[in-house]
Amino acid sequence: MATLSEFNLTNLQNGSDIRGIAIQTKNNEQTLTDERIEQISYGLLVWLKDIKKLNYQTNSIKVAIGYDSRLSANRIQKIAMNTLIKLGIDVVDVGLATTPAMFMSTQYKDFNCDAAVMITASHLPYEYNGLKIFTKDGGAEHEDIEFILKNADVKKLTDAESKGTVKKANLLKVYAADLREKIKRGINDVKSHEKPLAGRHIIVDAGNGAGGFFATEVLEKLGATISGSQFLDPDGTFPNHIPNPDNKEAMTSIQKAVLKHQADLGIIFDTDVDRSALVDHEGVPLNRNNLIAVISAILIDENPGTTIVTNSATSEHLKTFIEELGGNQNRYLTGYRNVINQALKLNHEGIHTSLAIETSGHAALKENYFLDDGAYLVAKILIADARLRKENKKIGSLIEALEQPLETDEVRFRILTQPIKKIGLDTIEKFSKFIKGMPDLTIEPNNSEGVRVNTEGIYGAGWFLLRMSLHEPLLVLTFESDTIGKIKNLRQDLKVFFNAQDCLESSDL
Repeated sequence: MATLSEFNLTNLQNGSDIRGIAIQTKNNEQTLTDERIEQISYGLLVWLKDIKKLNYQTNSIKVAIGYDSRLSANRIQKIAMNTLIKLGIDVVDVGLATTPAMFMSTQYKDFNCDAAVMITASHLPYEYNGLKIFTKDGGAEHEDIEFILKNADVKKLTDAESKGTVKKANLLKVYAADLREKIKRGINDVKSHEKPLAGRHIIVDAGNGAGGFFATEVLEKLGATISGSQFLDPDGTFPNHIPNPDNKEAMTSIQKAVLKHQADLGIIFDTDVDRSALVDHEGVPLNRNNLIAVISAILIDENPGTTIVTNSATSEHLKTFIEELGGNQNRYLTGYRNVINQALKLNHEGIHTSLAIETSGHAALKENYFLDDGAYLVAKILIADARLRKENKKIGSLIEALEQPLETDEVRFRILTQPIKKIGLDTIEKFSKFIKGMPDLTIEPNNSEGVRVNTEGIYGAGWFLLRMSLHEPLLVLTFESDTIGKIKNLRQDLKVFFNAQDCLESSDL
């Protein structure tokens, strides 16, 4: 990590987010300091003025600011609000919120904000925090965050003659009411319109993040029984498990809760509720490929022939499943902004695309602004579940035709030398040449990221993918096999290559 004297604000960029250490620990120096938050707030206004063409000197600009359950949230919010007020910006303090709700503050007529700032670091440890930024056009892109951080110079803007105002508002209350109406409208049951989830036992695991409202303000008010729901109270120390639907411990926790309380369904959110996953009544996890398959089945039924954009590391069985339903899969780059932008691009080209989704649980639907919204995803699935119940079917019936791999595995190689990106890409190129010399391995030609290899013969049917991590100095090797024991053999044979790469830490292989 760079020392304070070496530190550059651009070090805080994490794709299309800003992230850093907000609470100093024994092993981590604070990088999201008060001064830097103030600078970022200036940079935000420069971006709104120069890129989004909002004139803060002649027009009233309104910015909503909210946060998840992180311990450093109030400090960051206070500095950001005070800075923007000093510059003449009107601020809406929405308190505890979710990332999708923050975007909706730019869409709801009662809020009509020009921009929104969500203070979150998703599922990262408690000492981290960060900012996600939205305007009416959607989330900030990588290049937008880069602009904000490069233009975070307090000398570029002068304090306003008239300070901005602060107004408190309960955004989650409005957002929850919106979700309830969408679920009622989607289920469209005349007999039980106000309580369409009556008779359903649904457990929510919020991981002590911001998603607890979904149990009490959405499910329970729609008639569902929510007993057995866990970790609904916000707690920025995350004392129970990592709030991450892609985490095995977290998924095991919600699986056990569903089985213990004999619930019909379990729902788990990440800290800021832009990701989610489910568990069916038998404790079967509906995350990763299974989650993609469930929502794909729903959307292909509604939009025959539609395209589903996913990240690169999805199962070959998923591709078959989607195509047999009459849809198309576009396997693209890792990163939620990447899959969303690919979906936008395909639609612009005239290719109907209903969904952009990652195995991590980020899912953005065309019908919902292509906003990655974990709560809306669950709402959509609950609507489908209600329809299936009328046919005496369960939600799991949607993916009965999805073949499950017998083995999966993942190895992460730390890149030890600089420049990280060049070393990583060079290693992938070398790996590609190495694979061409091995029997029973074939490089997949239709692949957008890294090297994807199909296996057969002595390795059995399956595939593996080597790609660069999106945010960390790592190469990630993902395996999937339809034969027990074959991944072990593959790992052994690939050691010849990886052990020869001095630039990598390959001991985990």
